[in-house]
Amino acid sequence: MSVNSPRTQRYFLWISAFVLAAGIAAVLVVFLRNTGSSEPQVFGNEPVQTVAKPGRKLPLEQAQRELAGKFILTAVQRKRLAEAWDLVGPGIRQGMTYKEWLTGSIPVVPFLDPIRLAPIKVDLSQKNYALIEVVILPVSKNVKPQIFTMELIKVGKGAKSHWVVNSWAPRSTPTIPNNPSS
Repeated sequence: MSVNSPRTQRYFLWISAFVLAAGIAAVLVVFLRNTGSSEPQVFGNEPVQTVAKPGRKLPLEQAQRELAGKFILTAVQRKRLAEAWDLVGPGIRQGMTYKEWLTGSIPVVPFLDPIRLAPIKVDLSQKNYALIEVVILPVSKNVKPQIFTMELIKVGKGAKSHWVVNSWAPRSTPTIPNNPSS
């Protein structure tokens, strides 16, 4: 192998570029290392602050269960939209007017096939807030069941307080491919 051959000169070029990069990195590490400053730690005799755990999960009220069912049968199924308007909160209305709502172009993911069953699972339930999962099982075997997350909030004060649906979103699940050997 000759020192003047193009192949050897290319190797020298790559080696010198690597040595240059390593040298630049070394200079940066030596001269520009940690430029942050540390604050002194101060410890006192006060008791340690602890974060309170969220309240226990309360059972859903009958009003919440009825609201979930009415919402699905109206807004989700796109039927009796005038009735559905009173069931939704600001998170779903998103500034829409009643007239706009009645057009049916609403920010609610629809499920238009007939529903056989819609069981719910409570994820979180507190005094003025609930998060539930709804599994919509269609009548038709040709339509896949879907899982949705529904957020319920209590609005109003005193005797005028009531529950509304504040969000409705499909729960995404990864698609599992069919086994090609079966």
